[in-house]
Amino acid sequence: DVIVLRKDAVVLDCRAQGEAPVHVRWLKNGSPFAESERAYLLANGSLFISEVENRRGDQSDEGLYQCLAQNKYGAILSQKARLTIASISTFTQQPSPIVVTEGSVARFTCKIGATPPPIITWEFNRVTLPLATDRITVLPTGVLQIQGVEQRDAGNYRCVAANIANRRRSAEAALTVTPAPFPRIPQRPRIIAGPQNVTVATHGSVLLECVAVGNPRPLISWSRADHKSIDVYNTKVLGNGNLLISDVKHEHGGVYMCRATTPGTRNYTVAVANITVLAPPSLLEWPESLTRPRAGTGRFVCEADGVPRPRITWLKNGEPIHSNGRIKMYNSKLVINQIIPEDDAIYQCLVENTQGSVLSTARLIVVMSEDRPSAPRNIRADTVSSSAVLLAWEKPLYNADKVIAYSIHYMKAEGLNNEEYQVVIGNDTARYIIDDLEPARNYTFYIVAYMPMGASRMSDHVMQHTLEDVPLRAPEMSLTSRSPTDIQVSWQPLSHKLSRGLISAYRLWYRSGSDGAATQVELPGHTVQHLLEGLQPDTVYLLRIAAATAVGWGEASTWSAHRTPRASSHEVPLAPELQLESLNCTTVAVRWRLAVGTSAAHLRGYKLFYHEESQPENAAIQLPAHLKHHTIGGLDPRKKYHIKLLAFSFLGEGYQADRTISTPGCVSVRDRLVPPPPPPHHVHARANSSSAVLLNWARPAFTGAHTINYTVRCNPVGLQNASLVLYLQTGEQSLLVKNLEANTRYEFAVRLHVDQLSSPWSPVVYQNTLPDAPATPPTGVKVTLIEGDTALVSWKPPNEANVAVTRYTILYASRKAWVTGQWQILQREGSVTMALLENLQPGNVYLVKVSASNQMGDGPFSPAVELTVNADSPASGHASGHASRSHGSAHATVFYDGFSHLDQRSITGIIGGGCIALTCILVCALILVCRGKSRKSCTSKIVRQGQSQAPPTTVHIANETQAPSSGVMVPMVTEHFIDAKVNGTEFLVLISLNNVNLFLRSEKVLPGSSCLYQPGSTLLRYTSEPGSTLLCYTGEPHMLQQPSLLHALLGSPGGDAEASHSSEGSHETGDSGRYSHDEMEMNDVPSGASSCPASLGRDESGGPEECAGHVVEEQELVERTSPPTEHRSLCSPSSGEVS
Repeated sequence: DVIVLRKDAVVLDCRAQGEAPVHVRWLKNGSPFAESERAYLLANGSLFISEVENRRGDQSDEGLYQCLAQNKYGAILSQKARLTIASISTFTQQPSPIVVTEGSVARFTCKIGATPPPIITWEFNRVTLPLATDRITVLPTGVLQIQGVEQRDAGNYRCVAANIANRRRSAEAALTVTPAPFPRIPQRPRIIAGPQNVTVATHGSVLLECVAVGNPRPLISWSRADHKSIDVYNTKVLGNGNLLISDVKHEHGGVYMCRATTPGTRNYTVAVANITVLAPPSLLEWPESLTRPRAGTGRFVCEADGVPRPRITWLKNGEPIHSNGRIKMYNSKLVINQIIPEDDAIYQCLVENTQGSVLSTARLIVVMSEDRPSAPRNIRADTVSSSAVLLAWEKPLYNADKVIAYSIHYMKAEGLNNEEYQVVIGNDTARYIIDDLEPARNYTFYIVAYMPMGASRMSDHVMQHTLEDVPLRAPEMSLTSRSPTDIQVSWQPLSHKLSRGLISAYRLWYRSGSDGAATQVELPGHTVQHLLEGLQPDTVYLLRIAAATAVGWGEASTWSAHRTPRASSHEVPLAPELQLESLNCTTVAVRWRLAVGTSAAHLRGYKLFYHEESQPENAAIQLPAHLKHHTIGGLDPRKKYHIKLLAFSFLGEGYQADRTISTPGCVSVRDRLVPPPPPPHHVHARANSSSAVLLNWARPAFTGAHTINYTVRCNPVGLQNASLVLYLQTGEQSLLVKNLEANTRYEFAVRLHVDQLSSPWSPVVYQNTLPDAPATPPTGVKVTLIEGDTALVSWKPPNEANVAVTRYTILYASRKAWVTGQWQILQREGSVTMALLENLQPGNVYLVKVSASNQMGDGPFSPAVELTVNADSPASGHASGHASRSHGSAHATVFYDGFSHLDQRSITGIIGGGCIALTCILVCALILVCRGKSRKSCTSKIVRQGQSQAPPTTVHIANETQAPSSGVMVPMVTEHFIDAKVNGTEFLVLISLNNVNLFLRSEKVLPGSSCLYQPGSTLLRYTSEPGSTLLCYTGEPHMLQQPSLLHALLGSPGGDAEASHSSEGSHETGDSGRYSHDEMEMNDVPSGASSCPASLGRDESGGPEECAGHVVEEQELVERTSPPTEHRSLCSPSSGEVS
């Protein structure tokens, strides 16, 4: 290949070796090159052009050149050389002005078309920038990157592109730098320019760009999706993370992943791109020269490899070979049957793709032998019927007695690339009937005589025409309605193979579904449509058609149904113009366009129906309004299908279009003895994303001149519903299968179709789509304190289908650490759903959250779950879930971007809420202090007569010096009693609807010892054992609403029974500390009127009338049950203090 400047001179060399004389001529773009004064051949065969011109059309010197060298043995053609005139066009993309925050990244880009590729530099305020500094990187693709933008970087930038043709400067673009906010808010990494899918030639260079922003500045790393290592010898990093691969080879192809990570955290984002490496053709097997006798068979083989798959062309003496009956070309083979002297020539295999071409040469030498019979003589052909011709001939003139067999060859006379057929018969006859011909066709015939030493030359060719026959079948109909009272019937003319002659007439029948009588219409043979008018609206009509030749009528089609539209004032869509095409024996392409007068603005979509003849109709396939084609796959060969299409809008369903089509046979009757072509080989699948898989395959050895298309079959592994199998059509040797499910294993197979032949399915290949990054956090997060400083956190996987989890991350921190952003981090494998949190500090509240990750990225964290670690009691916090076994892991303390999701308004709200909470706490503390002073209760202390202080066993109730844990919470029950204990002293409270009895006991309750309450009088009364002090208090009815006295006696509620000293006391005495049904006999204690002790004065008791009688009664009771005891009042209502 040559690149030159306009008006420059150029020489294209061509040197050929061989037996003289050797003649050389040149071809331009495949046609002979015309010499002129400006362009002519030199003596050595080279082509000289004195001034290269770049004019429009054929006047331009640009193009592909080849030289053809010839001598008496044949001719050979050279490889192609491209002559290109250097040029540089205008910019296709100009740099754009940008505004960047100080400390961030600025990126300018420009694109321009040029040959050869230009060198691009950048100017800042008209001064050239260096190609690379600590902060500035200029990429060969025309991208300028400025890292850590500063105020001094603000200004005007433009790019300059230059090659040997010219230099161009782009428009200027301004960079505006804005001050960075202080303090800078942490930001997750974000890729602003990721790598793009790229196709590169072997030994070329490829650049993958990756620019990311975030706070702190992200780190860029590269990896391959197939986990292979990146070639470090031919790879280097430009700037802050751009990957440059030089001298690219086949193994460099694949999916590359750019990962931007916040330093010291697990916050990252990923961008991917695929590198496809193209390779020029290379020969794996090349043809070898042959020597063959006349009437023999010669085979040349040419195998090649390359990306894309190279195309093979066979040349004879420099001219392309066309396939005929004797010469057959497969993709890698050339087969010459019944070799004749004219086949003696030089043959070349030309292998080419977009990356180049390669040629290989071989010669076929035909050996002539005189000891052979002469050709059969006087060949005659007579038509017997529409499918049979009688051949007759005379035996060869020479060596006829040595003939052992005759070979009859015949093929269609019209068209190219027709297949030649051969029949071998014995030497005992000179007549034969060929009876498998097509009607109304011209055929050519010739005969070859064989003897043990070889074959004769071909006889003269003879042509004969077969007779017409009745049509093989009826044409396929298309039915549409333009109004509620008509049906437009149209059909395609029958092919020559099906018509079996010239169609002279058509006959059309129609009737309504409820009417048995059919109306017949006869139409001339050139007609392809007919309008039936005057029909009933909203009525099903049955129609069928037949065709005729001069011989007679063919079989009529089966009845096809069509419903006329309803008579409505609404303007529903008209019937689309429907076209059907059989892509192969199992696939039909459906194409349509809107009828004239139908507006696409109001369309909602299309409904497609299809079913096999005499089978029920399938459910409708609903298609979007923008679609104009659909492929129906998985059909049966040689079956007739009815296909119906209608458009629908907001006004309702439109008029329908009906058509029928017959699928061809996968192996036609004509070619029933021809084996099917081989399937595609080297099928390779590669996941491109979570929803796409790229398939590549190699074309098998088959005729290169035929048009080949492929069917790709795709379905998830284990699919039970065959109707969900996806069939895709393509004419290329690769296909990107889209809209797949993430993290799902699919199976793929490919088959090819050429003419009416279909290959078997290729071997199945399997490929998993890449998983999606988790979009939801783990569920059921639960945290439980299992020891003093150890907690178990468990969770369930994210509630997402087809999402693989390879790693879990657990973040936990105390509230103090959370405020400063210091988190403890643990990581677990994707199969583990629990972890141990160790070394927790007592007295702290911990926040715990979990996230799931895989190779595609990280999912969000779950809501924070609180865990309270008390100094002396266990606690737990949970949302939901269950515990599981955990595995150890190393701890790490990291600075986590905990506030990156909060804006300024949220932070202000948090601060305000904290202030309000602190104010509430202070107010509550003040109220508790005030109420504690008002709750000083009246208490009785038992003092033995003659003692100055209480003995060690004396019980102090509600003493201010008692520990806070001495209180006990007593549950209130109706019509039951409560057995409780305060500081080792046992109380029994009997509760009924109208009174409350309180008993104070040490070992057991004595009969008659009671403290009774009745509304309106004494609140509590107590009769003790001998030597005890009597306690009495009388109050007003409004005192019922104040529980402070009962709390003073029984203890303040709210203590933890299991963690209190009273619980320990219960264990020592064998008492349960709870209410018991075993002491129900206490309900028999007398519950008479309340009374006050004599020691209470008038002011204390509330009046002499209330206390007089009661004191005497109590004293008598005491005298009968115990020794003399001094009764002293230990409480004064005025003071409210316990003495």
